[in-house]
Amino acid sequence: MNLFGGVIPVTGISFLMLCIFGILFAGYALGRITIKGVSLGDAGVFVVALLFGALLIGPLESQMIIKGETETVNFLEKALEVVEQLGLILFVTSVGFIAGPKFFGNMKRNFKSYVLLGLVIIVAGGLSAALCIAMGKVIGYGSTIETSAGFTAMIVGLLSGSLTSTPAFSAAKATVDPSLTSLVSVGHGIAYIFGVIGVVLFVQLVPKVMKADMDLERSKLVVKEEKTDLKKTVAGLLKLDDHGFGVFALAAVLGTIVGKIKIPLSSAGLEGTCFSLTTTGGCLLVALILGHFGRIGKLSVMPDQHTLKLFRELGLVLFLVGAGIPGGADFVENFDIMYFVYGVIMTVCPMIIGFIFAKYVLKLSLLNNLGSLTGGMTSTPALGTLINVAKTEDVAAAYAATYPVALIAVVLVSQFLIILFP
Repeated sequence: MNLFGGVIPVTGISFLMLCIFGILFAGYALGRITIKGVSLGDAGVFVVALLFGALLIGPLESQMIIKGETETVNFLEKALEVVEQLGLILFVTSVGFIAGPKFFGNMKRNFKSYVLLGLVIIVAGGLSAALCIAMGKVIGYGSTIETSAGFTAMIVGLLSGSLTSTPAFSAAKATVDPSLTSLVSVGHGIAYIFGVIGVVLFVQLVPKVMKADMDLERSKLVVKEEKTDLKKTVAGLLKLDDHGFGVFALAAVLGTIVGKIKIPLSSAGLEGTCFSLTTTGGCLLVALILGHFGRIGKLSVMPDQHTLKLFRELGLVLFLVGAGIPGGADFVENFDIMYFVYGVIMTVCPMIIGFIFAKYVLKLSLLNNLGSLTGGMTSTPALGTLINVAKTEDVAAAYAATYPVALIAVVLVSQFLIILFP
């Protein structure tokens, strides 16, 4: 690839970096466009990444092909996976550290509510998926699917995409017949787009529709706790570096290891399948614990707040780019309007049911409700948007409390659907 009439040659990784930063610039510009107080925000990066993947992935892919003597290797998929995973680690580890000081106090006060809400959202998603399977049997599976098992694989993929859940996606691929894993992947890609954008818009629209007093709602997030001043707690402690990069890296390493621990599910009748927190859940858990205590002996394990905010934002947009480019390509290649509608149903139903349940049954405050909802929907991008809408990091504690419950539940629900609808 040559730019400006061949004056500047750009190839391989250099061209990928050029594309990524171009997407970030255009995405931020799109995200700033506001219509009646509602904007895409960081999700603008996701939209631009999708468009890039749908329309312009060819030139990028051509620069990431290495031809050997015996085989030709396309490194684009792996490169984007690295970008996505790096972004995810930066984001969730930052969220864990930010939420840590108030997380356990918040959990103590609302533990039952968070567990119930996480379960309600995922069960509602599972029932929505079952309804879509029933609809498919009545109106037909679609032009590309001929068997009941194939349609179930597609629906479970749509469910994981609707809830933007990589663990559910992985578990579904491991549970279905090996010949059907491609259908899981197609479903995940089709539903993922609305799964991201739908929740991002929802957390912005609800406060406006309800005409919420955001100052009042922020005050309801305050949690009384023993450790009220983290700065005093860590003052005078040994720091590995001024910005906290060292301890952040420690949390990422430990979190990645914890996330790889596999728990067999054979006792639940799911022979051969395992559950793990994945890198996302592992990094979140470790960062929450380190953020809560803030120290190990005389060593400070709390990064600087400016570092955390920077990594949170950088991680989110890198994740959106890494997921958006291949998502756009898959969406165009495999799009079917019927499957897209099913994906919308499986995003909207659990989201609305969860919000109503939290508001009228659990009596959660608005920001606790929406924070928990983003965790229950396992929506990383929506949390980033909600933090900007609420203008406080405290909503991350509600996300972190509900997320692990939803993470486990969605993996189990996905596998049960495959067993129940062979």
